[in-house]
Amino acid sequence: MDGPEYAQNLRQLTLWTHHVLLPVYGREVTSNAPWCSRWWEHPEVVAQMHGLWLAWGELTGPGSGMCGPANWHRDYLIPVMGALRDPNGPFAACKPGAHRAMEKPPVDAVDPFGPPPPPPPGA
Repeated sequence: MDGPEYAQNLRQLTLWTHHVLLPVYGREVTSNAPWCSRWWEHPEVVAQMHGLWLAWGELTGPGSGMCGPANWHRDYLIPVMGALRDPNGPFAACKPGAHRAMEKPPVDAVDPFGPPPPPPPGA
């Protein structure tokens, strides 16, 4: 997704996160359970939260089975929140009120098995 579709999905995810997820499941922030108030600036978090939100819609919405909410808690909420709030997780560099992006692992070649890049202009 990109452009307007991405922006609309991110807005819906943000509204759900701020009005459903965090008021109910947002435990206190500690060094052992970090959280970043700018969570949307962490691509891993957006990806994980998007999956959590989609599963919530499927398992708790109209037509979901009676065990849907329990399954969502067990299979999605607990593992995702545990991974996100892990002291070594995506918020490890952030402190309350202070967002800090973590450095990405280095990659020597973006596409090591693809065709070689074209020579620079004038070469």
